[in-house]
Amino acid sequence: MRSRLISCTAIAAVSLTVLVGCTAAGIDSDADNGAATTDDASWPRIVEHDAGTTEIPGEPLRIVSVSPSITGSLLAIDAPVIATGAAYVSALTDDKGFFTQWADAADAAGVEVAYSDLELDLDAIDLLEPDLIVGSVNGADTALESYDQLSEIAPTILLDYGTETWQELTSQLGEATGREDAAETVFDDYDAQISELATELALPEQPVTVAVYLGADGVWAYDGTSPQADLLASLGFSYAPAAEEFSSEQAAANGVNVLSAENMAAGLADTQTMFLVNMTGTDVVAAFTGDALLAGQAAVAAGRVHSLGTESFRLDYYSALNTAKLLVDIFAG
Repeated sequence: MRSRLISCTAIAAVSLTVLVGCTAAGIDSDADNGAATTDDASWPRIVEHDAGTTEIPGEPLRIVSVSPSITGSLLAIDAPVIATGAAYVSALTDDKGFFTQWADAADAAGVEVAYSDLELDLDAIDLLEPDLIVGSVNGADTALESYDQLSEIAPTILLDYGTETWQELTSQLGEATGREDAAETVFDDYDAQISELATELALPEQPVTVAVYLGADGVWAYDGTSPQADLLASLGFSYAPAAEEFSSEQAAANGVNVLSAENMAAGLADTQTMFLVNMTGTDVVAAFTGDALLAGQAAVAAGRVHSLGTESFRLDYYSALNTAKLLVDIFAG
């Protein structure tokens, strides 16, 4: 669901009936309200999101993110994030549980750890005195079951990063925080950098596919609508999703096709160059190319299997650019 934002002037002076009518009218949020605006006419805002409808009384100045997967998009638009929930420490994070792609930006902004290991701590969040809480309805960092309790602490919006591109997610966050202009600046900067990076690439044999290798459990192959496929296409790659007839399960909401170990080679028969998301920090390319069930797969046989790094698993402004730069390092023209 795409959030819809409504700006109502002098909200205290209108009745609840008028407010509901304003929301139901579905006034589009495409109007430019300005980045970090303090214009009284733009607040309060009513935001329709994936867990309900939330009124944000004024421009947020103390945001707590309860979704590490969303924190990077908030930081990219310079939203005033004071704290974030932290993930389990792994190859994808720093030693605090901040994802590596946005950890430096978080440290520079003075972002605190609200709680660790994705263990939602309502008391800790309350002590931070946020004026806006941002979270997710899906994934390992979902806060959906705690939405009512979070809403008692501060206005809360929950978004679905599983079905949105990072650009769509960033746009929604810009609307909810009054940083629409900042979001547009991020998009312009990103597009300019991607265009420049594309000129530095010498493309390998096409088409390509991105997947997470699971060993005996097969692979998760990202489909053609995934952010990973979109990133590669923006750089000039031709993308080949896994053949659906060999998919044991198609998780369209998450943008992946699941191939069993026995169906990996057949499902990836069209793939000439293979990219692997590295979830563990180990040599995933060696594991993939050493799998006897993949010996005849075209990319494996030709030695065209590459790691796409750890940051390509969950793309935001930071990780998408870092992944694009990694591709330039691999295929410099």
